[in-house]
Amino acid sequence: RSLVANLAAANCYKKEKHLDLEKNWKLVEKAKVYYIAGFFLTVSPEAVLKVAAQASANNKIFSLNLSAPFISQFYKEPMMKVMPYVDILFGNETEAATFAREQGFETEDIKEIARKTQALPKVNTKRQRIVVFTQGKDDTVMATENEVTTFPVLVSDQSEIVDTNGAGDAFVGGI
Repeated sequence: RSLVANLAAANCYKKEKHLDLEKNWKLVEKAKVYYIAGFFLTVSPEAVLKVAAQASANNKIFSLNLSAPFISQFYKEPMMKVMPYVDILFGNETEAATFAREQGFETEDIKEIARKTQALPKVNTKRQRIVVFTQGKDDTVMATENEVTTFPVLVSDQSEIVDTNGAGDAFVGGI
């Protein structure tokens, strides 16, 4: 399995030329829920932070995906600038483990990682942070202010699975 990405468009993105245009920012202001992939921290952390602050200031939902282990490793500083604004954080078990190591959580237990991530400082205290970590065929873990819950994954005939590329994106889309 592989994924071939052409990042040419992303690498041409400039906050000043795109997000800051009045007609585009008006669309951002109208939104009720925001979702940004962590990958975008590699392109324009300023844009991510601007949208996150907008969401928080207006009590709208801002969600972020860890996207890949290297984001937590090599883009730790911009990620942690955005984290106080995150209402819903998504990731898979590998991304969660890397995030935990980078944060010095000193645990490999995914439930504990979810709990500690949920408890990180947050700007908008009107809504709690929810952390959701998928684990492939294993239970999905969700941490809220009060508890850590697991949800079983529906059993599928493995012979019917052609490709799991994009499964995390589909999961988030369903939420």
